[in-house]
Amino acid sequence: MDETRYWMWLTMVFGVGSRRIWEAMCMFETAEEAYACLTGSEHDMNLEESELHNIQTISTHQAVQFLEQCRSMGVEAVGYSSEKYPHQLRHISNPPAVLFYKGNIGCLSGTKTITAVGTRNASEYSLGAAHRICSELASDGFVIVSGFAVGTDITAHLAAVGVHRPTACVLGCGADVNYPKKNFQYRDAVIENDGVFITEYPPGTPAYPANFPKRNRILAGLGRAAVVFEASAKSGSLITANLAAEQGRDVFCLPPADIFADSYSGNVELLRSGAIPLFGASDITDRFLIGSSVDTEIRSERYTGISSFGIAGREVKRRKKRTENENRKAAEIPVSPEVKNEKLKADKKAVPELPDDLTELQKRIAETLLSGPVHADIMVQQLDIDASELMMELTELEIMGIVRSLPGKMFEISR
Repeated sequence: MDETRYWMWLTMVFGVGSRRIWEAMCMFETAEEAYACLTGSEHDMNLEESELHNIQTISTHQAVQFLEQCRSMGVEAVGYSSEKYPHQLRHISNPPAVLFYKGNIGCLSGTKTITAVGTRNASEYSLGAAHRICSELASDGFVIVSGFAVGTDITAHLAAVGVHRPTACVLGCGADVNYPKKNFQYRDAVIENDGVFITEYPPGTPAYPANFPKRNRILAGLGRAAVVFEASAKSGSLITANLAAEQGRDVFCLPPADIFADSYSGNVELLRSGAIPLFGASDITDRFLIGSSVDTEIRSERYTGISSFGIAGREVKRRKKRTENENRKAAEIPVSPEVKNEKLKADKKAVPELPDDLTELQKRIAETLLSGPVHADIMVQQLDIDASELMMELTELEIMGIVRSLPGKMFEISR
């Protein structure tokens, strides 16, 4: 069961989708180590009373029992460090520690994916465009990702099913919950075509309204690009589109049938903000051509193993403590000029040398990471470049073995 039992334990201790899980993982290399240290005394994490109580009362045996119970219900679970975990979710902010699913989760890995969203009460124009474009994309090897809601979502899913291609349904409830009831009749067809129902919520979790905004980060993250077919100014589709843009993804938008209609005000807003006008499936497929940044990303997933957590927070603290001790000793003991020179040489060797064939931008990115892990959003601000351009360069550097990705859109130099 690899480390999924420990990821499940962390979820049971801190809660589904809790950022506290990743605060803990900044201190440890693996989920198993997090469990061992948190249940012992070898950690510096400030725990709340409820968290401390959970640590003392919840065991990995309970986590395993729960996972076995899920399996008996036909629901599988996969932890963050598993090879089955969709690689593209490793780069989003606050990735799910555990994903529950029914169907073929492998359909999302190492392939072209597109997130398709829109309103539940879409016009015939928008639904017709969604069906035609998603059908063509699915026939071209794309996996359509959507939220399994009525209207645009189910139209996109059925377009893929209609050409016997897999589609991914991202839920805001448990994978066993029949929501929405109107779409339950299509579940078997999705599974039969190697599709998947996927969620971070355990079996039996109702479709609470608060779940869906949280769900949208997964919906946006699984697609390597996003397309909005119809959205009003208050549509949840805009949240998904904005999240996709923040993750460095291309956002496509169907030109409105009526530029003055409130139902298309979200489309107008997206197009004014720089979304790519969508006039046909080729507008999307052209962005996935061989040699493109997205193609490079997909190829890197096929040949790159699971990213490690890099330098754990605990090791950082150890280094800091060692440095403080060394500095204190250095202040106490007189140092000759010769020893100082040797120390300077050693310090220079500690900093990895960058290859000469890097572009100027790649050198700037690498130099930004020399002092330690940095969040992608911080690099965008520091380097004053587009998020999509940064992600493309980081992917190149990762393939070259110079940069390593960490959870939550963090990156560091591979030392």
